[in-house]
Amino acid sequence: MTSGTFNDRLTVSVTLTTAGTPHAIPPGDVKSFALELRSWGFEGQVEFDVADNTSAGGLETDPLKTAFLAQDLMEVQLEVKAVHTDAATQPALTSLKVKGLVSERSLVEIPAAPAPGAPLLHRRYQVRFMDPARLLWSQHFPSVLYTHKTMKNVLDAHKGSHIAFTYDWSAGLDTSCPQLFLGLTPEHGASFYDFLLWYVDTRNGVFAYDYAAAKYTLTTAKSSAGTPVDLLPLEVESLGIRFPEVPRHDVTVLNAVAQGPATKPITQERAVTGIRQDVLLRTPITNQVDARVSLETARLKVRSKEVDLTWRRFPAKALVPGMQVKLPTAQAWAAAGLTGGQTFRVRSVALRGNALASSPDAEHLAKNAGFHFSMHTVLETQAETWVELPAYLAPDWPTYVEGIIVSEVGEQTHETWQAYTDSATSQDGYKVKIPLWANQIVTLPFNPNLLPGHFYFPAYKGERVLVGLDFQQAWLKRFLDWRATARMPADGQGTHLLVGKTPENGTSMKHSYAEGKPVFLLQRTNAKDTARIEIKEGTLVIQVKEEPA
Repeated sequence: MTSGTFNDRLTVSVTLTTAGTPHAIPPGDVKSFALELRSWGFEGQVEFDVADNTSAGGLETDPLKTAFLAQDLMEVQLEVKAVHTDAATQPALTSLKVKGLVSERSLVEIPAAPAPGAPLLHRRYQVRFMDPARLLWSQHFPSVLYTHKTMKNVLDAHKGSHIAFTYDWSAGLDTSCPQLFLGLTPEHGASFYDFLLWYVDTRNGVFAYDYAAAKYTLTTAKSSAGTPVDLLPLEVESLGIRFPEVPRHDVTVLNAVAQGPATKPITQERAVTGIRQDVLLRTPITNQVDARVSLETARLKVRSKEVDLTWRRFPAKALVPGMQVKLPTAQAWAAAGLTGGQTFRVRSVALRGNALASSPDAEHLAKNAGFHFSMHTVLETQAETWVELPAYLAPDWPTYVEGIIVSEVGEQTHETWQAYTDSATSQDGYKVKIPLWANQIVTLPFNPNLLPGHFYFPAYKGERVLVGLDFQQAWLKRFLDWRATARMPADGQGTHLLVGKTPENGTSMKHSYAEGKPVFLLQRTNAKDTARIEIKEGTLVIQVKEEPA
C-alpha cells in the first residue's frame, strides 16, 4: 500500500557522536529524514544544515566539520516526536528513537550567493545509517574453529562493543557442540551477518531488534510483552488487509543411508497434492532424523493476515516494531475480517519527511519544524509465528585445512591408530588436531575413506591429512604425506607397503626393479631381530637373524 502524504509539525532531533564527542543538531535545522524500521533492524538517512558564517561577518562556526571529514566510526541518534495531537484527551507524547552507525556521509557548502568567492554561510550534511550488526557484521568474514562451545559463546566472541544481545533461545544457543566452524571468506560472499540470519532461519529461531533497549534478541518465540497502545482513529488515514502467499507444499525428510533408509512425510492442510519440498540427510543416527523431522514440522508455517496502515499525522504514541497495538472498537474497524479491539504486533514502520521550508535560514535553531510527511505501518497478529528476516546468502562449506591424526595408543613415537567411540551415538571416529587453530581437536568418521572395505589401513598417529570442515562436522578428504622410510628410489621404480608402529618395529613389503628385473622383499623387524623373504631373478632367500648392535 502506498503511503499518503500530509503536512505535520515535528520535533526531529539528531545527535552525531564521533571520537566520544556528541554534536547535537537543532530540530529546526533538519531538512529531511527517512527511516525504515523492521523487526530485525533499521536503516535511515537524515539531512541537516550547520551554520558557518564567520567569513560573512556572522558569529556561528561549524563544530562538526573536522570530525565529519575524519574516517572515525560515527554514531547517529535520530528521534522523532509529534508536536500536536488531535486526540480529545491529550495523551503524553512519546518519541520514536533509533541509534545506529553511519555507513555513508556527504556534505555540500552553501555560499551567500552563487558566485565565485562568495562567503560561506552553511554546510548541508547528509548521513546514511543502519543498525550496528547489519553494518559491522556485513563486513565481517571470520574463519574460526570452535570446539566444545555453544552458539552463545560464538556470538559473544564477535559482537564487540557496538552490538548487544539478549538471549532466550536455549535450544539454539546453549547446547555445547563438539564443533562449530565459521569458514566465512569474502570471495564466497556470505558474511557473519549472513551466517547469523541463516542460522536463525534454518533453526527456527526468532531474531529481533529491541528498539527500547537498543539491543538484539535471539528467542524461541516472538514477544507479546508490553501494554498495547490504543490506535487513535483520527491519526489513521486508511487501513488495508493483506493476505500473504500460502505455502502449498508438504515436506519430506529423506535419510539416504544404505542400511535403514527412511522417508518421513510432513503434511499440512493447505498443501496441494503432489507438491512437496524434500530435505535430504545421510546419517546412521536415527535421533538426528527424528530431530530434523521435528524442526521441519515447526518451520512449515502458514502466515496469518496482515494489516496495512497509512497515517494522516505522526502518532502521539510513537510506534516501533515489536510493540503491541489495539484497534479501535468502533464498528467501522470490524470490517473485512478484523475484530474491533483486536490486538496486533507492529512488524514494520516506514516514515519520511521533507522540510516545508528547505532554505538554510528557515526555522534555523527552532525547537521543531514543519514537514511534508508520510508514514506506513504493517501489523501482524499476536499469534503470528512466521519470522521476517532480510535476504541473506547462505554460507558455503566445506573449507579444507590440514590436520594431524591423534592416537593415544602406545608410546609417543609409535605410529599407532585409534578409533574413538562416541558415547552418545556409538559411532567410531578419528581425532584430528588442527594446528592453525591452537591444535583444537575435531572428530572425523572412522571408515575406509577411498579404499575398498577389504583394505584395513587406518590413518596413523602423526599422519598429515587434509580435513574437510563443515559447520558442525568434518571428514578426512585425503592423505598428504608419505610415512617415514616409505619412499623408494626412483631408479628402481619401487612400491612399498609399510605397516606397524615404527620402521624399527613393523613389517615392510617392497617391490622394485634391479637391472630391469623384478625384486620382491618381505621383511619383519623388531629392533635387532629381523626376518626376511627376498625373491629375485634365480634366487629365493629366507633369512632370520639378529642384527649387530
